[in-house]
Amino acid sequence: MSTMAMPQPTASEAAVRYLITNYSPKGNKVGWLMMASILVEAWDLYSIAFVLIFIKEQFNPDPLMLGLAAAGTQGGALIGALLGGWLSDKIGRRVMFLVTMVMFIVLALAQAFVPNVTWLIVIRFLLGIPLGSDISTGYTYIMESMAKGEREVMGNRWQFMFAVGEVLTIGVIVIFLLLDINHETLWRVTLGLGALPALIILIMRHDVPETAVWLVQKGRYREAKKVAREMFNDDLAMLPDQDVVMPKVSTSAFIADLRKDPIRWRATIYGWIACFMQASEFSTFAFYLPVLFVMVGVSSILGINLVTMALFSFAALSGWVGPLLTPKIGHRGISIAGFGIVLASLLVAAFALYTDNKVLLPFAAAAMLWGHYWDASNCMTIPTMVAKPKYRGTASGFAYMFVKLPSFLAIFLFPTVFAAIGQANATLMVAIFPLIGLLAAIFILPEVYGYEND
Repeated sequence: MSTMAMPQPTASEAAVRYLITNYSPKGNKVGWLMMASILVEAWDLYSIAFVLIFIKEQFNPDPLMLGLAAAGTQGGALIGALLGGWLSDKIGRRVMFLVTMVMFIVLALAQAFVPNVTWLIVIRFLLGIPLGSDISTGYTYIMESMAKGEREVMGNRWQFMFAVGEVLTIGVIVIFLLLDINHETLWRVTLGLGALPALIILIMRHDVPETAVWLVQKGRYREAKKVAREMFNDDLAMLPDQDVVMPKVSTSAFIADLRKDPIRWRATIYGWIACFMQASEFSTFAFYLPVLFVMVGVSSILGINLVTMALFSFAALSGWVGPLLTPKIGHRGISIAGFGIVLASLLVAAFALYTDNKVLLPFAAAAMLWGHYWDASNCMTIPTMVAKPKYRGTASGFAYMFVKLPSFLAIFLFPTVFAAIGQANATLMVAIFPLIGLLAAIFILPEVYGYEND
């Protein structure tokens, strides 16, 4: 491939602006394909919550090892988010998508054959790396394949897809329980089944092209024109027909670039705070809902799964409604409402536990999940959307790091806190997370719905 050593930043900037402000008929399809990968992550991240009891039954690990088995994927995803976002900017979105799905298929199958808890921890940690990478790359794809407004609604649907994944996971486990399948077989098959949707998504993704925006940023104009013709039916006439050598992007300049614009900086800071707070509130309270229900005597194991399945079905409805409301009330509106609902719900849940009012607990949990699926909806969308295209992979990876770090710490450490200070006190303590998120939404987040950045 011949190249010209003549950077043409004006043509490049014009092409990028043109691309990100136009709607592609295939953009919606690409967006849903990116969202579908969240089903894979939801399956793996949360299936472990519903089979931990069977893993403990078989291997009888100490609480530390059991916590690491549950949190291992989150720890790997923390590394994957940073590494994947950086690589996405360096080598391209499409390559990262294909590589992550192949890695996931192999590792998801491997965890079904582990001989002990130590190997389960190791494999789940490795499994987290492609999961974290996939999400950060996916948001970059969405922001570069869809028009403003449309891309935000799609990006905010990630929580809906998480809920669908959780419902599917619980549904499979309920079927296994009804069939009275051996408990060892149940947890191994449940974990290994995550490879199936990953394989389907890999096949569907195979023909997805590299994003035209990334190709333009890299000076690969001929490929950018080809992709634009296929996706947008547009020849990008403002670009020459030859490739150009573009200056390399320094990822170390990412933060410095953000700070030049107060709107982008404040929006990104809010996104990081919201990512941390929503992950903390969910990983402490909602992740342990099945355990919580057992401890307060709500129902049997089958009953616990059925109640939890109903709760996440309700949460899926919230995850669908929230993005549809975002164009009407904006990112600030959905964030304030979400964190506010979670805060009130956790206070009610703590009251129910303090007063031994078990009837209130499932309703408080349902309200908490409804609010959570709103406050979590845009925490990845906002930082990725406001970043300049050349930094979008890095921006998405940074934001997802703030999801995975508290998720790992909470899932690993919260059982110890739960046991040390009691159910009611622990639940009340969790309320500090939505309170901080609510204050950040009110005082830090500028309204950035429809924000355009080139």
